[in-house]
Order: sequence, then structure tokens, then C-alpha cells
Amino acid sequence: MIRVLFAEDEHLIRGALIELLRGELDMRVVADTGEGRQVLPLALEHRPDVAVLDVNLPDRNGIEVAALLHEHVPRCRTLLLTSLGQPATVRQAMEHHVGGYLMKDAAPGELASAIRRVASGGRVIDPELMLAVWETNTNPLTPRETEILTWAAKGYAVRDIARAVSLSTGTVRNYLSSCVTKLGARSRLDAVRLAREAGWLPPLDRAPQPGC
Repeated sequence: MIRVLFAEDEHLIRGALIELLRGELDMRVVADTGEGRQVLPLALEHRPDVAVLDVNLPDRNGIEVAALLHEHVPRCRTLLLTSLGQPATVRQAMEHHVGGYLMKDAAPGELASAIRRVASGGRVIDPELMLAVWETNTNPLTPRETEILTWAAKGYAVRDIARAVSLSTGTVRNYLSSCVTKLGARSRLDAVRLAREAGWLPPLDRAPQPGC
């Protein structure tokens, strides 16, 4: 059973979404609120598997709430809902380990499907939002992340990358995980593919070599 927490300040929308999920036999809404500051206390009390958050909660940004949940209730995954998709906000959400980002006008069945995928550890980004992110053509990776991902693109193992850039293996793994998150990728290889297609990685013949 997937335990769900809802945070949406518009009562009619929140009520409609909760009612929509009543027909799903594999999930249950364990708490709901219209205030961002109430989300963390409710999550600590009810331990939901997924928190569905409005991006524009009146008292606290949904992304800030997602970051708090990631820190204090790490087993609770987050799915953001928005009525106006902005590429910069999508990127910020990815940086804060958000599991999903969905438009409020999505088809009714998409919400339940998104919750299931997020609960299982997957990521869901509305295709139109993802397209808007790519069309802005702004590299979300830091120079260090780009460097680490470039090494990974050459097929080097984490320990070899760590030795080459004088970092611990744990730090290298964290950088690679950040790359996957920011690019909305499914895996490290997928992150390499997406970054290369966007032109954010140098050609293979210009990538770093061990000992350089």
C-alpha cells in the first residue's frame, strides 16, 4: 500500500485529487494540508511513501518543502504539481532530489501512475516541461560535474576517476548522482547520453585521459 500525503492550498483541487485516488486500491491518502509548514510535521507523524506538493504553496515554496523532506524523511519521495511550468523551476526541483514534476491539467490517470513510479524510486517529468528545459539549452551541470561526467563518458570506473581528479570515491559517486538528477536521467549512462546530445560534453577525442 502506497501512503500518500497531499499539500495543496486550493481546497477544491486538493479534494478532487484525493477523491481521484480513492479508487486506487494500492494507495491511501494518510494526510493532507494547505500549508507548506505543516508538511514536515505531518510527514514525521504519518511516514508517507510519497508527498504530492503544489509548487506554489502560499507560505513555503514546494521545492523548499521537498528539500526538507529529503533531509528529514529521506524515505518519503516527492512529486510536485504545477499549473505553470518554468524551466528554471524544473531544474531547481531536480537539484533538490524531487522524484516527479507534473502539470495539474494532466490526464486523471497520470497522477496515480506518477505516484506509483515515484514510490518505486523512478522519476516522472511532464514531457512538455522537459522539452521546455531542453529548449532553453542552458547547461545545468557545474564545471566539476561536467568534468566527472566526461570521465564517466569514457568508460572509466569510479575509483579511476577519483584517483585522476584527487577526490574520494564517495564524492565522485555523489557528483555522478547529481548529474543523473539534474538531467532527469534514468541512469549514469543515460545522463551521459543526454548531456552529449545537448552538447554539454566534449567529443570523446577531447575527453580527459588517465594521468592527464
